[in-house]
Amino acid sequence: MLREVRDSDTVEVLIAELLPANSPRLAQVDEHIQVLSEADTELPPILVHRNTLRVIDGMHRLRAAQRRGATSIYVRYFDGDEREAFVMSVRLNSAHGLPLTLADRKNAALRIINYHPEWSDRAIAALVGISDKTVGAIRRREGDNLPQPAARIGRDNETYPLSSMQGRLRASELFRQNPNATTREVARLAQISATTAKDVRNRLLRGEDPVPPKQRENRGAAAGEAPVRTGGPARRPPTIALSRLRTDPSLRFSESGRTLLRWLEALGSDPDEWVSIADSVPSHCAPAVAEMARQRSEDWRSFALALDRRVQATS
Repeated sequence: MLREVRDSDTVEVLIAELLPANSPRLAQVDEHIQVLSEADTELPPILVHRNTLRVIDGMHRLRAAQRRGATSIYVRYFDGDEREAFVMSVRLNSAHGLPLTLADRKNAALRIINYHPEWSDRAIAALVGISDKTVGAIRRREGDNLPQPAARIGRDNETYPLSSMQGRLRASELFRQNPNATTREVARLAQISATTAKDVRNRLLRGEDPVPPKQRENRGAAAGEAPVRTGGPARRPPTIALSRLRTDPSLRFSESGRTLLRWLEALGSDPDEWVSIADSVPSHCAPAVAEMARQRSEDWRSFALALDRRVQATS
């Protein structure tokens, strides 16, 4: 994501040929220039954009050299476009020399957001030296003035979709298939951040939907559907409840618990799988299978009622 400064030969260039920096600094600091101009040691070479001869890093050193009466200065060249040159300027000014003020950093963040709207808030924050929340606030303030990419590039150079809903659903399926998978493994396969993968795992362990309520509502709104409200508690998808039960030590480490898990796994197919199975049942067998399903549904209802009564008795 960030171009590196390659080692290049130091060359002497006439100061009159150089253009002033497109710097993240809102103003130069005269006191710092004076200190540099009075220094006994030779100042390090400045960094210059080769294509435009515009200073990238070292404007204070350049002004100090002019105060000394110099007409030339040693430079190193940077190869890249002007946007990359500005990002490099921010990177170098944030890392050494006279620190950038908070106003400088916010100004730099705003310009980088406009140059690279696809970069994540955390990536920009790490580069500029402010919090990702501040970057997010700047981005929201710009609003419709910015392009709206479908994904963003994180600090790890990985691309993440802005809506993590599909990634969360994929991660929940991966955790269901392999409860011992690490969050980093799942994050890589589902193309979500490790933080999001960890949140998905924690939600599954609590028996919750892997997608937060707000994202689920947005999903319904995007499809032209109103969120469904019911009088009773929200039902957990069977695969999520089963994932939680699989990790319960009282079930995993007892014979009766393992028997229950095997039984539930055999019956816990997704609705789409049941539809597929129904389609594959021979027509002449369908009435008998349907009757068995109805009987089993009654058995399940009785089983659920027995469990409910047990919970009520102990609460």
